[in-house]
Amino acid sequence: MNRRDFIKQSVIAGIGCSMPDWAFGESVEEKSASGTELIWGCLLHLSFNMWEEYISPHRPFRGYRPYLRMDEALWNDAISAMAKAKVNTVVIDLGDAVAYESHPEIAVKGAWTPRRLKSELSKIRAMGIQPIPKLNFSAGHDTWMKEYSRMVSTDTYYKVCADLIREVSALFDTPPLFHLGMDEETAEHQSYYQFVLMRQNDAWWHDFYFLVDEVEKNGSQAWIWSDYMLWRQPETFFRKMPATVVQSNWYYGEEFNPEFPYVKAYLDLEKHGYTQIPTGSYHADNPLSIKNTVTFAEKFISRNLLKGFLQTCWKPTIEEYRTRILKGIALMGEAIHTLPADS
Repeated sequence: MNRRDFIKQSVIAGIGCSMPDWAFGESVEEKSASGTELIWGCLLHLSFNMWEEYISPHRPFRGYRPYLRMDEALWNDAISAMAKAKVNTVVIDLGDAVAYESHPEIAVKGAWTPRRLKSELSKIRAMGIQPIPKLNFSAGHDTWMKEYSRMVSTDTYYKVCADLIREVSALFDTPPLFHLGMDEETAEHQSYYQFVLMRQNDAWWHDFYFLVDEVEKNGSQAWIWSDYMLWRQPETFFRKMPATVVQSNWYYGEEFNPEFPYVKAYLDLEKHGYTQIPTGSYHADNPLSIKNTVTFAEKFISRNLLKGFLQTCWKPTIEEYRTRILKGIALMGEAIHTLPADS
C-alpha cells in the first residue's frame, strides 16, 4: 500500500495519524534538492486575509477585509522589480483573492477571475519568473476560507481543501511547488482573535498528511513553513515529517548565532537531510535579514539540500507599503550576489 492509499483509508476510517515510516516512500537520507538553479523567490500577497478579526493595536493592517486589498500599479511594479533584480520565483498568496470556480463563495469583492489569474501568470512567466501558489491552511491563518475555516477536520473541510488545491494546481499548470503555509497554529498566536481554533498532536498530522497528499496527487511538491512542529516538537517533527516536503524555516533577525533556537533549526534540518528554502524578511528594521540568511546557508547547508531562498515582507500589496515592498525585493536582488557566480 502506498502513502496516498494509506492516507485515504485513514481519513475514511477516522483513525489517528501516527504514520509509519514506510508510508513516506523515500527516506530522508535519499532526498536532495533537484535541479541546479537555486530558487531566488519573493512572497507577494494577492490576498492578505490570513488573520481573524484582529484587535492588536500594533498591527492594524492585519485582520479580515471583505474586499481585495491589492493595488494593481504596485503589483505590476513589484513584479517588474523582481525581474530587474533577477528574482526567478514569486510565491503568490492567493487566499480569497480569486473567484474559484469550485468555491466562488470564498471570494472577496473585487477578486480576480480564474481567467484574469491565468493571464497574469502568463505575463509573469514571460518575464522570466516562475509563479508558485500559496494557500495557507494553518487554522491560525485560514480566515480566507470563510465559514470553512471553522469546519477544520470535517468531511466538508477535506472536500473544500481538495477542490481548491486541484483547481489552483490546474490554474498554475502543475507548478513544481505548492506552498501550504501551516505555520503558527497555536493559541498564543491567536491571542488577539475573537474566535480561536487549533489542531494539535495527531489531529494536526492527520490533516497535514491529507493536504500533502492532495498536492502530490496533483503533480506538485508540498512546501511549508517549518516552525509549528519543528520549533516546539522537534523529535516528533523529525519522526513524522515526510522527506518529500520542502522546508522553509524562517528567521528574520540579522545576527545568526548557531545556538539561537530559530537559527539552530536550519542546522537541525540539515543534519536530518531535509531540503530547505531558508526564509528572511524585510517587514521591520531588518535590511540585513535575507543577505545574512544566504551567507549563513552557504556556510552551513549542503548544496544538494539547498533548494533556494525566499524573501518576505508581510504587508498587504497596497500603496501604503510600496517603499517597503520594493525595498525588500531590492534586498533580495543584492542577496543573489552573495553566493559564488556558479551558484
